[in-house]
Amino acid sequence: MRDYGVFDILGPIMIGPSSSHTAGAARLAKVAAIIAGGKIRKVEFLLHGSFAQTYRGHGTDKALVAGILGLDPWDENLKISFSLAREKGIDFEFVGKDLGDVHPNTVKFVITKEDGSSTEVTGSSIGGGNILIFNIDGQNVEFTGERPTILTHHKDLPGVISKISSILYVENINIANMRVYRSGKGRMATMALETDSVISENAMYRIKNTEEVENVKFINPVTEGGM
Repeated sequence: MRDYGVFDILGPIMIGPSSSHTAGAARLAKVAAIIAGGKIRKVEFLLHGSFAQTYRGHGTDKALVAGILGLDPWDENLKISFSLAREKGIDFEFVGKDLGDVHPNTVKFVITKEDGSSTEVTGSSIGGGNILIFNIDGQNVEFTGERPTILTHHKDLPGVISKISSILYVENINIANMRVYRSGKGRMATMALETDSVISENAMYRIKNTEEVENVKFINPVTEGGM
């Protein structure tokens, strides 16, 4: 028998009619913005399945823009996210797109930043406000954002994972889940590492300064009161 959580029964705290189409959408966008980093200038939302069919009626469009702005699903400003984004000079566009054999509530974010660089993040709203991020810039990953998460892009060399896990050990941070993906032996690898507790500032600093780590993002859970 499946173990049910409180969100399966009560649903998340949110603004809007649908936990999947509004709360989940806002959470997806907020995580995508953190992954992209930097100052965002434009976002193209490629909407798949039911997201593409009902995004206006369910407020998915407003929720997605709100998440890009860093707003939480329960923020009253979600309803005016379009005007807030325009005030910040952020352009946005919604496009229906067949993304293949994926969950019907899936969106691909194509995020362009002020420096001209772009980041692509794909994820799904899987029910009850819960999300799953499964692709970043063409690299398969898998994390939910429910736990503090470390995303590294690092050289695929012996000892790199050991260095990072040793830092967490010294900081008394337990690893809950870890997945490593690579494009080829000895090239670049991506790691999604979820922990049982918030990542300390010291741990962040040390991981950022690990020689083999080219880029790292720290994502805290999206919960009531902030991220």
